[in-house]
Amino acid sequence: MLMVKEGYSSKKNDKQPHPPEHIAIIMDGNGRWAKKRMLPKVVGHKRGADVVRACVEDSIDLGVKYLTLYAFSSENWNRPEDEVNDLMGLLKHYLTSEIDELHSKNIRISFIGNRKTLGKNILKLIDEAEEKTRNNTRLRLTLALSYGGRAEIVDAARMIAEKVEQGEIKSADISEELFASHLDTSDIPDPDLIIRTSGEKRISNFLLWQIAYTEFVFLDVLWPDFNRAALEEAIEEYQGRERRYGARP
Repeated sequence: MLMVKEGYSSKKNDKQPHPPEHIAIIMDGNGRWAKKRMLPKVVGHKRGADVVRACVEDSIDLGVKYLTLYAFSSENWNRPEDEVNDLMGLLKHYLTSEIDELHSKNIRISFIGNRKTLGKNILKLIDEAEEKTRNNTRLRLTLALSYGGRAEIVDAARMIAEKVEQGEIKSADISEELFASHLDTSDIPDPDLIIRTSGEKRISNFLLWQIAYTEFVFLDVLWPDFNRAALEEAIEEYQGRERRYGARP
């Protein structure tokens, strides 16, 4: 049984295994969930959005401090236009209807990804959501939108190269820490645990720099069926592993 329950204490003398501080989730399987039920894909995406709400609450209850969700990849723009429009419509609805509730629960929301590819109306809602919840501390919820790990790394390299050209830094000053400070995730810790639903076992260009020593759990459950029991299963598996970061135990 999972030993982390509601009311988890982070005191050093607490013998309960610590939950992962930062969980990142590749939310996969909305389309297959709908197809199995002979429903339009948008129904699966709507159900998936409802699951996000529950996942946020469950993460808080289980002691998680950072939750990052892969909502829309840079490659997802290649999907059929009607599906992309449905996804953008759901995003607008989420940003319009959910932010006040997140704010009331002391949850901070932020976004990573290529904002240049998003519409002006969505960008306005994103800016408003980030500003409104900026000082909240209960949970840091990050949504990856139009996000690609390779592009993020290239952008960071470009910014550093420009600073070298302008004389702001020397090439000898470049370190892993400096590079990480130019990533979209510069103000949050690297994920302790990545969960991917739907049974697929690949990273799909997600947080490529940040997951160097992240633990992975792949679940057969489709995202619309993801629930607290599935989250607890993934955390329990994480807690049973020994994280050595390349060193001997």
